Amino acid sequence: MTRPAPAQRLDMTLADRLEQKEGWVYMTGMQALVRLPIQQRLRDAAAGLNTGGYISGYRGSPVGTYDMALWQAEAQLKAHNIHFQPGLNEDLAATATWGAQQVGLFPGARVDGVFSIWYGKAPGMDRSMDSLRHANLAGTNARGGTLLLVGDDHGAKSSTLACYSDLNFASLGAPLLAPAHAQDVLDMGLHGIAMSRYSGSLVGMKLVTDVVEGGGSVQVGPDSPAIVMPPATGPDTTIKPFTPIPEQERLLWEVKLRKSLDYARANGLNRVEGAADARIGIVAAGKAWQDLHQALAGLQYRNGRIGDLPVRLLKVGMVWPMDPLAIRDFARGLETILVIEEKRPLLEDQIRNALYGSDAAPRIVGKSFDGQALAAGPDSNAFPGYGEIDPGQITRVLVRVATETEPACGLSLPNAPAAPPALGRGAVRMPSFCAGCPHGRSTQVIDGSRALAGIGCHTMAMLRDPARTNSVSQMGGEGVMWLGQFPFTDEQHVFANMGDGTYFHSGLMAIRAAVAAKATITYKLLHNGFVSMTGGQPHDGDLSPLKMIAQLRAEGVARIALVTDEPEKYAGASLGAGATLHPRTEMETVQRDMRTVPGVTVILYDQPCATERRRLRKRGKWVDPDKRVFINPEVCEGCGDCSTVSACMAIEPLETEFGRKRKINQSSCNKDFSCVEGFCPSFVTLSGAAPRKAVRGAVAVDVSHLPAPVLPEVDGSWSVLVSGIGGAGVVTLGQTLAVAAHADGYFASNLDITGLAQKYGAVHSHIKFAASTDQMRATRIAVGEANALIGCDLIVAAGDEALSRLTPGKSLAVVDTTVVPTSDFARNPDWLLSGADQIERLTGILDGNARALDAQDLAERVMGDRLFANMLLLGAAWQQGGIPLSLAAIHRAIDLNGVSVAANRQAFDLGR
Repeated sequence: MTRPAPAQRLDMTLADRLEQKEGWVYMTGMQALVRLPIQQRLRDAAAGLNTGGYISGYRGSPVGTYDMALWQAEAQLKAHNIHFQPGLNEDLAATATWGAQQVGLFPGARVDGVFSIWYGKAPGMDRSMDSLRHANLAGTNARGGTLLLVGDDHGAKSSTLACYSDLNFASLGAPLLAPAHAQDVLDMGLHGIAMSRYSGSLVGMKLVTDVVEGGGSVQVGPDSPAIVMPPATGPDTTIKPFTPIPEQERLLWEVKLRKSLDYARANGLNRVEGAADARIGIVAAGKAWQDLHQALAGLQYRNGRIGDLPVRLLKVGMVWPMDPLAIRDFARGLETILVIEEKRPLLEDQIRNALYGSDAAPRIVGKSFDGQALAAGPDSNAFPGYGEIDPGQITRVLVRVATETEPACGLSLPNAPAAPPALGRGAVRMPSFCAGCPHGRSTQVIDGSRALAGIGCHTMAMLRDPARTNSVSQMGGEGVMWLGQFPFTDEQHVFANMGDGTYFHSGLMAIRAAVAAKATITYKLLHNGFVSMTGGQPHDGDLSPLKMIAQLRAEGVARIALVTDEPEKYAGASLGAGATLHPRTEMETVQRDMRTVPGVTVILYDQPCATERRRLRKRGKWVDPDKRVFINPEVCEGCGDCSTVSACMAIEPLETEFGRKRKINQSSCNKDFSCVEGFCPSFVTLSGAAPRKAVRGAVAVDVSHLPAPVLPEVDGSWSVLVSGIGGAGVVTLGQTLAVAAHADGYFASNLDITGLAQKYGAVHSHIKFAASTDQMRATRIAVGEANALIGCDLIVAAGDEALSRLTPGKSLAVVDTTVVPTSDFARNPDWLLSGADQIERLTGILDGNARALDAQDLAERVMGDRLFANMLLLGAAWQQGGIPLSLAAIHRAIDLNGVSVAANRQAFDLGR
């Protein structure tokens, strides 16, 4: 496809994602999931159907923010008769979506049918299998249909285990689709609903981070994709008020799956490309398909050939069940089939079964060779059955398999980027509690005790003190491990951490079990008012500390202590028998008291999430205390007791001629004020104070004298890596760049690698753009592929992950010189890291192509807030020629973000 003129997209708006009827729209996979039900409703209306939509599920990475995206589109959803009801947990939500298929079976239906969408991460599907199995056997409505959106975290980046759901679908007997990018998310989602209507089966769609968090240019239209309904054959498989169980089973395995295969064939869900005369075939699906094309690009793949070697490719859209006819057609004439897939050999085993016994069957290589398991490794022809696969692995295995099949092909590994000097392992920025996070205090364990970890932000307590906080369970199982331990140990008591979101989801059952078992355990029930782990969503119902106390008392809890940062708000409230109120300064005393009480006790720690309070203050929806805390450096002795008490990341080192002191980072401080409770006279509290700054409107940043940047031609694709700290605007900057590229007429993609790192850890945003969709491959920037690095944090930018993406002579880096302490500083007052050493790591690779400036200091002095440093760095990178986008497109993207537009433009100019 040719690149449109930039003016064609400079009038784009964010509403285009849901409202533009035809053409190219920039959206993430998550935003495509929001458009999906609206698009389905529009198609139904055009077909004369009066349908409704029902969406329910439970949040969890990588579908952790789907509910928030749906809430933001509430008006559009309601206008199309689509009802979104978050589930209390995953299995109840699954049962509700099953119920939506029964509309029309009983009197009173106002619609012809309801299509339903369930969402959840892999562990949520695990706990929902009973409900889903019943629903799949029962069937779907021919004018409804059910789509299951399952989030898999193969690398356990934001999960307590590596998640893989494919085999669950095989167990259910439910087809599974695997989108490769945002376009596929929309198209396959529509196909999934249509397939469900036609076959009577639930249909799943596998979503991984690279797909659902990745964004791209998506083509939309009223008839896109074209959907073909095969002729109806065989018995009726739609849902009935009652079908005998044996008949349900027969219909599932004999009829529904056959119909699913018929639909996949009629709609070309499995696509073949490449050379007809090939002897080597390659099979992949979903993310692996994009990774394969990234690897092929490095091998100069063109028109079905790698050099002179012809190859044939099969993109599998429906990974289970695979179409045996499509497999046999694809395999005809091949000598070797290479199967690329993460985790279990689901595709490989199906291909082997389909070709077993056929004449001249090709050898199949994936995780095994001729049926014999292979040990995966750097010199192996196999892919591992664990972890994730990247384009580099694919390249190595592909070259070895190709040369074994065709020794004269002359294929060899592409030249690796020039090896950087021996730098040693870089510093690591681990996730940590945000500044002012209530978990920083509530999860501290007193001497002589230990705590069992739970699911939520507070899981990071294990990173801080793994000897005292460990043994994380599944969601809803918090503390229950102790039930199997205490009859056999002399240990008398443990604590167990549980978030309020988990309590509402399923955690109350764990407390009830502990009471029934007569265990002696203290639950730290952490009430912060939000589901902060997945984005700060509100609870899915009314949940207040007073209601929780009443409920816990009714369950038989022996004693309850309500600990809070605002005891005054409970003045006059009746806590009832066995419950007491305490300020948070008494937390240690309360813990010591509770561990002596036989039976189940609860410390209900009530303090709102610091990050959510900050966001609400910006919107004027939360009281902003008119005071700030400062540290007098002439009094501070650098002991670090303030960090010990508060565990707050806004406390930073201040190097002076008299040694190391402490300071408060006013840009990141969330006004928790725990730090003042340290044993120290150096703290000063000021009322009515604000950081000194220039009046932004009065600061003229004159760029008229600057020469226009020399912007290189985009030959193929252009890749920009933005690296920084979670929660500090890295994702926003990445999205701004991607939207600017789309506005400039390019086809763009972006991928945010966050996971648990969204909590003060290392975050990377991968942005790519090209003039042709043919040049858009994997959303993740490959080793040595980055054209530019914007280092919003020096430690992350000089870390191993970011440096591996750079190539001498090709890459440009613009980085902030500020050394922001890691979470180690809160525990070790003598923590030290040399900024010069970090810069040397960058210059050791890029030499003169590494630019460093004190962006945070400049932003704070001129703009009054360090948060403008990211936009300042973007301006510097653009002026240096690292971002080949027009100024008009960048300005448009800043405008569309809609936050401090004039100030962000000013910061961009300041960076130039």
